[in-house]
Amino acid sequence: MSLEDKISKQVRSIPRSGIRDFFELVVGRNDVISLGVGEPDFSTPWHIREAAIYSLERGETSYTSNLGLEKLRRSIAGYVAGHFEVSYDPACEILVTVGVSEGLDLACRALLNPGDEFIYHEPCYVSYAPSVTLAYGVPVPVPARVEDGFVVKAEEIEKRISPRTRVLMLNFPTNPTGGVMGREELQRIAELCIANDIIVITDEIYSELVYDEDYRHVSIASLPGMRERTILLHGFSKAFAMTGFRLGYSCAPPEITEAMMKIHQYSMLCAPITSQVAALEALENGASAVASMRRDYKRRRDFIVREFNNMGLPCHVPGGAFYAFPEIRSSGMSSSEFATGLLESQNVAAVPGDAFGASGEGFLRCCYATDIELIKRALEGFRQFLASLKG
Repeated sequence: MSLEDKISKQVRSIPRSGIRDFFELVVGRNDVISLGVGEPDFSTPWHIREAAIYSLERGETSYTSNLGLEKLRRSIAGYVAGHFEVSYDPACEILVTVGVSEGLDLACRALLNPGDEFIYHEPCYVSYAPSVTLAYGVPVPVPARVEDGFVVKAEEIEKRISPRTRVLMLNFPTNPTGGVMGREELQRIAELCIANDIIVITDEIYSELVYDEDYRHVSIASLPGMRERTILLHGFSKAFAMTGFRLGYSCAPPEITEAMMKIHQYSMLCAPITSQVAALEALENGASAVASMRRDYKRRRDFIVREFNNMGLPCHVPGGAFYAFPEIRSSGMSSSEFATGLLESQNVAAVPGDAFGASGEGFLRCCYATDIELIKRALEGFRQFLASLKG
């Protein structure tokens, strides 16, 4: 008997995460400087941790509503109205999820029928296409190019629209490129979605982490005609340094929220109450900590981008998130070859760009949510590796 044959065809068709595959090589090695894992190097702010601790001491260990704690949903509604300039009813339009990843899975399963097409821009976070495949949809990538600042263009999306197109996925600021979307291009995309009756899922988990004073983050959900056809995904992992709490949320019209909740109640039931209490504290009192971390990330961004450019690895300036995406084509190596060589010779780990889709080939993702001294040591490893290629 072959157990491989017993595995679902959908599961067999998806790859393992390119990020995790590469970092299996790093596990257990204390000598490696990692620019790889996409999470803050800051601990969760103390007052958020204490809120979680106190909730346990008070014995708050029960289930919550499938939608999430009512007081948290009310707080989310207030935060979203201020940060994204969109209003949602906490009673029926907000669902608390186990991270943004669960929110995406619920959205895909709630919206897609077998064979429906799902357009997304690449390079992108590794879970987008597999989440579509697992929901029996068809992933349709659109390249976002470095010469455009890794912003996806409305005309490129339009070329991929077919009678089977059902959903468009956006992620700005973007993982892995740090690309940010301006209002004008976002408006063109919105008009395209309205004209073609397309639902939008927008992952805005990095929206607090934008660095340039002349840029203001805009959610597509806030544009005319888009609230009623958009699922806004957001959470606490990145801006509030709460990755291990695994907490996110979706904001969407009641019909879509109800559909997502039905799947959620049969799979997760509810998000952990301890994490929800911590998230409430984050929304109510976490703004200063977010601002402090953002200032530090900007300092690191400016440094790492300048150094990559100085050493001959062209690197666009990421407008948001905490990733640099230097181009390594001049080395004559593929992304995987370069990353493997860098790790083996210099003990520096970065993620090959092709882990984020074919459009990422020729680049590396380097997370600068890392101590500045470690970044300096990692960059010296890059220099020595490049010198060895010439020598």
